[in-house]
Amino acid sequence: MSDALSSRVVTEARSWIGTPYRHQASLKGVGCDCLGLLRGIWRSVMGAEPELPPPYSPDWAEAGADTLLAAARRHLIEIDVTAFAPGDVLLFRWRDNLPPKHCAIATSASTMIHAHDGASVAEVAFAPWWRRHLAHAFRFPEH
Repeated sequence: MSDALSSRVVTEARSWIGTPYRHQASLKGVGCDCLGLLRGIWRSVMGAEPELPPPYSPDWAEAGADTLLAAARRHLIEIDVTAFAPGDVLLFRWRDNLPPKHCAIATSASTMIHAHDGASVAEVAFAPWWRRHLAHAFRFPEH
């Protein structure tokens, strides 16, 4: 990803900090979940969303649905999880036998921005717990 695109993604992600968590929402300052945050960043940086997500329950991944990973593979560029850089999309799974359920935007090698149930969008340390659960990494495509 170009430095310009990476910078735009990180700047846009930081502009969402403080947005309250709202399941299935994607409105900066009003509410979003982790996917809604990613969708909002896409709209700001890339333009119109390539597809809208179907309705999903908070426990959709536990039911075995791999829709987050499939959508990421359709619209983003998959990279090695050890090669992520600022502006890249990180996907996390809670257990090895479950599909990825959570996404975030890397802001450095040691920080990320995400929306987490019960909290507002925040920039947090990419701590060892997160590293253990990192399953996939992706880059935004260049226009």
